Amino acid sequence: MGLPPLPDRISGLVRLAFDLGWTWHQEAREVFRRLDYTLWRLTAHNPVRMLHMVPPERLEQAAGEPSFLALYDAAIEALDLALTAKDSWWSQSFPDQAKCPIAYFSAEFALHQSLPIYAGGLGVLAGDLCKEASDLGLSLVGVGFMYPQGYFHQRISSEGWQEEVYEHLNWEYTPIRPVVLPDGKPCILPVPLGNRKVHVSVWLARLGRVRLYLLDTYLDENAPPDRELSARLYGGDSETRVQQEIILGIGGVRALRALGQDPMVWHLNEGHAAFVVLERVREAVERGESFEAALEQVRRSTVFTTHTPVAAGHDAFPFRLVETHLAGCWGKLGEHRDDFLKLGTYDNGGGPMFNMTALALRSAGAVNGVSRVHGQVTRGMWAPIWPSVPESERPVRVVTNGIHVFSWIAPDLAKLFERHLGMDWREHHDESSF
Repeated sequence: MGLPPLPDRISGLVRLAFDLGWTWHQEAREVFRRLDYTLWRLTAHNPVRMLHMVPPERLEQAAGEPSFLALYDAAIEALDLALTAKDSWWSQSFPDQAKCPIAYFSAEFALHQSLPIYAGGLGVLAGDLCKEASDLGLSLVGVGFMYPQGYFHQRISSEGWQEEVYEHLNWEYTPIRPVVLPDGKPCILPVPLGNRKVHVSVWLARLGRVRLYLLDTYLDENAPPDRELSARLYGGDSETRVQQEIILGIGGVRALRALGQDPMVWHLNEGHAAFVVLERVREAVERGESFEAALEQVRRSTVFTTHTPVAAGHDAFPFRLVETHLAGCWGKLGEHRDDFLKLGTYDNGGGPMFNMTALALRSAGAVNGVSRVHGQVTRGMWAPIWPSVPESERPVRVVTNGIHVFSWIAPDLAKLFERHLGMDWREHHDESSF
């Protein structure tokens, strides 16, 4: 069942609702607040769900209400401008790179509570980065998971224990749509996993200029256990986790290829997506490159951000588990399987294991921590990766975590800033002198 029909005059409400730009553009949010404030509150600020629930008579009334139409027209104009503007920071700074995207991989993205595919700070950073990229006109696509059960809800039992409750998403109320290929078919691709193939569908979330592609295994074509691989964020045991990370990394690369994307930079947000490296090295080896040349080519275009200052927060798997589930992924790279596995080999005190962060550290051309102190901690934590390099020279840069200002500034404060800093404060908020 799709959305109910809308009056022609305000049919663009669908475009507004399905572009998550409304999460930080106040004029778009105000359209839905004004349309039906009670539903705005009852749906936890979810415009897609609102459009399923708003009474038809209210839609007809809004379509003839001058004050609402003025607000609506301004929001549609702002959306069109955001999508088509050619004077963005990116286009002015790098005019020759406008169509060479950065691919940003993360296990979670915090965009809005109507799309519960995040757990905490890692997702908040990823979501804010995508929103800022849209504002700057940065040519970026995101790749993550569409978790049908999202994160769990907490409740306390009568005995005082925390209980975890998972709820399956109502897809019709979620601001995403299935990706459709040029031939009109949905984007569904096979990803090798062990001795079988798992089918992965691709969903699209729009954030202004940025597209976020979300992978999902909840398909009838898959066996029941495989449908559950993408069901929950950070769910299951080590075997589930390694399979999820193969799908994110290898499946994510294959999804971008299926969509005709050829990124110039591949950014791994934490080690969960490090199998991107395997798939890209395999592609180069299949083209005839040597393993060493392929790895160097991948390294030059790979960026890795690490977040976690404790060893237990970095995924590491027994080699047996990794080799079992990568069995169908090697292709010609299989001749260099041992060389690849060495990239992830790391002993954290309990014997050598395949460590996803070690893989990313050894195969990325640029590595950064997320604060000055975290950079120092990271250089110390991972000293065995660079055994003969002094700590001050270990290649871990620092990019301090920031926020997407317009997602976090309350409307009343924004008005205060306009009054005292000028109406154009948004254009200068990231200038240190300002």
